[in-house]
Amino acid sequence: MPWIVLFAAGALEIVWAYYMKQSGGFTRLLPTAITLVTMVASFFLLSIAMRTLPLGTAYTVWTGIGAVGAFAVGIIVLGEPAGVLRTSAALLIVAGLALMKLSSPG
Repeated sequence: MPWIVLFAAGALEIVWAYYMKQSGGFTRLLPTAITLVTMVASFFLLSIAMRTLPLGTAYTVWTGIGAVGAFAVGIIVLGEPAGVLRTSAALLIVAGLALMKLSSPG
């Protein structure tokens, strides 16, 4: 169960990162509100996952999901360039996340 909660926290991190980009530096009300609500929810779920998962594991996986997810959203939704090096870096993050999951209890 803590892994499901952690995944949800990471997914919300992707949402708030996207809406932060859409907020125009917090000058647009709705994207700003969505950013703040999903940010708080993401942190809350992360804190729940940290009740049982080790700090290093939970935080690393949470940030990794957010980083790779935001990278994917940038490419798919915002039309940002993928590039071989950027894609390779994202794949290395995913490999690190898989190793972190395999090496952690819970």
